[in-house]
Amino acid sequence: QVQLVESGGGLVQPGGSLRLSCTASGTIFDINAMGWYRQAPGKRRGMVAIITNNGTINYADTVMGRFTISRENRKRTVHLQMNSLNPVDTAAYYCNATLWSRGSRTYADCWGQGTQVTVSS
Repeated sequence: QVQLVESGGGLVQPGGSLRLSCTASGTIFDINAMGWYRQAPGKRRGMVAIITNNGTINYADTVMGRFTISRENRKRTVHLQMNSLNPVDTAAYYCNATLWSRGSRTYADCWGQGTQVTVSS
């Protein structure tokens, strides 16, 4: 069974930084894109940043220049370095991976359980 386990969320003051990490485990043959999404209360889940297995990166406009996504393929891990955080960044952050695992005939999306990021003074 494939799992994505996130870590690194928490409470931070405005202007501060946090680093999120997510590691995929299980019998995985290949991982295509990995990324981060977030969902604030009362709002839809939206893309924050995505990185493909060849290094192509996309960021949401709202985080461009403040957040950096990176990936360690051997460790099946993706990171999100978040700088200059402000209260509007407060949300549950979810890791996502498009991967091919045992028991699947094709690539499928897998989600982590989410980690809370709260930006408040």
